[in-house]
Amino acid sequence: MSKRILTAIADAIWPPVCPVRSVPVDASGRLEASAWQGLDFLAAPWCDCCGAPFPYTSGTGADTGVLCATCMARPPKFDRARAPLAYGDVSRQLVLGFKNGGRREMIDQFGCWMAHAGAACLDGADYILPVPLHWRRLLSRRYNQSALLGQALARQTGVPMQAGWLLRTRATPSQAGKSVLSRRRNMAGAFHVAPGHRLDGSHIVLVDDVFTTGATASACARQLRRAGAEIVTVVTLCRVVRASDPTM
Repeated sequence: MSKRILTAIADAIWPPVCPVRSVPVDASGRLEASAWQGLDFLAAPWCDCCGAPFPYTSGTGADTGVLCATCMARPPKFDRARAPLAYGDVSRQLVLGFKNGGRREMIDQFGCWMAHAGAACLDGADYILPVPLHWRRLLSRRYNQSALLGQALARQTGVPMQAGWLLRTRATPSQAGKSVLSRRRNMAGAFHVAPGHRLDGSHIVLVDDVFTTGATASACARQLRRAGAEIVTVVTLCRVVRASDPTM
């Protein structure tokens, strides 16, 4: 029985609702109109490294090679990061419902958005690696939301995902409310490449749900480079955009 038929049967038994507004929609994985309008999709011009949006163009077309002040002052350990959505009221509800509420009906749409926004990060990629959870967090949540996003991105692009190559060997407190420096310190030494895996000359794409300051991505990228990765790029579903950032 095809996936389409199974979905139709499921929709008939459990009428689909918007994952943000909890009102009926015509098919699973759809957003109600006001929720859709509340999404803020990111596009160039943006920082060529971290993907932070610029409020103006630099006169160089797509701004290829233009960096934000933050990346110029302290280059990240990764090469490039992209996300399709700004982290706002609606996207936050999408992420939290997916991350903590088991709302997975939009996972294929997430993968499509990430593949489109992250095309430059995915060009020539060898492997997709999700940012791992510590085993205690994985046990309590029962799934890694970054791995689900990685699988969706792999389906869209054909780039294989390897879930067990990067490990989180130290449980870390939540990053919420921490300063940039505290986030970096919190992530220091939290990740390691699994023994026996050499990534010599490879292009690795890290996948996570939200890019905030880049501390987690840089901590992962540092370990991947130590294992031989030549290029490390990052694709997330959302990124935080602050009005006080030097890019705004």
